Amino acid sequence: MNFKSLMLGAAAAAAATTAQAADLPVAPEPVDYVRVCDAYGSRFYYIPGTETCLRVGGRVRVEYKTSNFADNGSWGDRTADDVTFRARGYVYLDSRTNTEFGLLRTYTSMYMTGDTGPSDSFFLESAYIQWGGITAGRTTSFFQFATGQTFMGVVSRDWADTTTNLFAYTAAFGNGLSATVALEDSTFTESSSTIYAGQRLPDLVANLRVDQGWGSAQLSGALHEVRPAIAANEGSLGWAIGGGVVFNLPMLSSDSNIFFQAQYADGALDYIGNIAGVADYDATVGSSNDTSSGYSLSAGIYHQATETIGLALDGSWSDIDGGGNVAGATRWAIDGSVQYSPVSGFAVGADMGYANTDTDGAGDQDDIRFGVRLQRTF
Repeated sequence: MNFKSLMLGAAAAAAATTAQAADLPVAPEPVDYVRVCDAYGSRFYYIPGTETCLRVGGRVRVEYKTSNFADNGSWGDRTADDVTFRARGYVYLDSRTNTEFGLLRTYTSMYMTGDTGPSDSFFLESAYIQWGGITAGRTTSFFQFATGQTFMGVVSRDWADTTTNLFAYTAAFGNGLSATVALEDSTFTESSSTIYAGQRLPDLVANLRVDQGWGSAQLSGALHEVRPAIAANEGSLGWAIGGGVVFNLPMLSSDSNIFFQAQYADGALDYIGNIAGVADYDATVGSSNDTSSGYSLSAGIYHQATETIGLALDGSWSDIDGGGNVAGATRWAIDGSVQYSPVSGFAVGADMGYANTDTDGAGDQDDIRFGVRLQRTF
């Protein structure tokens, strides 16, 4: 056997070995299936390859609303829309991870709106990190408590309802009792009719809260720097206090409840709602200490009348004394709704409200509106 024969034999053996190897089954890559995470409630799942649980949700809201059709309202004004349409889509992202230092949570809520006009907008409702007792980012102010029961709220009611940027620490004492201290962006609580200088100090907000089987209650306070844009005015320190309670009403149904709250402010009117738009201070040169003050009282009830029908009613009263040359105002509002939920997560409802604002020197202004909403939350 010569060298050439040996080479041909080796080549034939290699080809046969390769063919046999090609016929062998190939082991599939391991698949990291999505696992349900039930540690934080329903609809959480583990992000593949991590120990972080994520819940993805959303909402679509469609509504149709009239303009003010009171005698002195805008109804029939050819420059205004008598009926407005709105479509709004929400996205919710909630992630949670257990760490050796406690729960690490991030939460994001955002929505996109298309209104009559046409007018489109984007709003970052919430984006915050929670770690232990720390909350940092964008969320609702720790001053506010109840913000209404009605399905739409076609007329605004007077109470604290502010989304802001903040840094807070909450201490839990057990049995549902907690206390929070927060530094909050003061530019979110400046009256829109007041011209402020740039932010120098954030608002200092604190609350004491209890949540138990019977309901919940809260006492809250805030300090707010009134810093006028006019350099000749030194400004002053505004402040606000508030308190509220929610009682569950199991004798009516498992989801029924009623709330009461009161809020008072001096130089920090956003903390009482201030729908009348009264300025926080008198902007006249030399009147920097002439701040406006006032209070708001509000209440609301929700009754789950049947498994599919819910009834709600809200009301508020506010009285503001203008500082110096600022005109004060009184305002009251009432709003009611009925909603029908034929399937879980979907509701159709109608809402009607009336408000009256009496501004010093300008007289009364009535506001009557009606609206219909369809909403799907998932």
